[in-house]
Formats: sequence, structure tokens, C-alpha cells
Amino acid sequence: MSEITASVVRSERVVRVAPYVLASTAEERRADLALIERYVIAAGMGLTATVFADAGQPPPIGRRSGWRAARRYAEQGYADGIVAIARPAITTDRAEYEALLEDLFAHRLFLAFLPTEG
Repeated sequence: MSEITASVVRSERVVRVAPYVLASTAEERRADLALIERYVIAAGMGLTATVFADAGQPPPIGRRSGWRAARRYAEQGYADGIVAIARPAITTDRAEYEALLEDLFAHRLFLAFLPTEG
């Protein structure tokens, strides 16, 4: 992530991120988006106007419509990365997660999570 964000900063523009939420209810989705928004603003990044979400028990990450839309959006240059609450919103499978990170990095994109308390 730091290599990508440093490149954006050198180009003298704000790092833009697209929020991605995996939530069971609309209320949970709104709450998660609010947390992401506060984090992004505090970090000095820009939040895209478009948000992305999937609901319920999710299929593998590559088959989620919200995630695929977020990826396309970022790949088209509207965001430098994607931010989610925590890794379980993406996948708990180690191999799938590593492949996803490699693919994002190959497209000069990053994935970020909110910091954990503690």
C-alpha cells in the first residue's frame, strides 16, 4: 500500500479510496460506511462518492457483485484502493487473500482495513 500511496502523493493528488462493506442489514451497512468514512477523512484520504457492498452470507470474493463492482471502479482509475472494516469482510481463506492482494498490486491498487483497537 505504501508504495502505491507514495506514488499518488508524488503526483500531488489526494489518495482516493472506495469503501467496501459486507453487511447483513441496511443498518449495519450504514454503520460500517460511517466508520470507514471517519477513518478515511482522519487519514487525509479522499472517499469516493460511490460505495460498494454485499449482503448476507457471501459467496467467494470473486463472485460477489459488490466486490467486483468496486474492483472495476478502481481499475478504471476512480480510486487508488479499496477500504473495508476488516479482513473477514474480504475472505478468511489465506490463499484466496494472497492471490487477491497480488492481483490488486499488479493493477497498482491497494486494499486497506480500519486499524484494530488495542
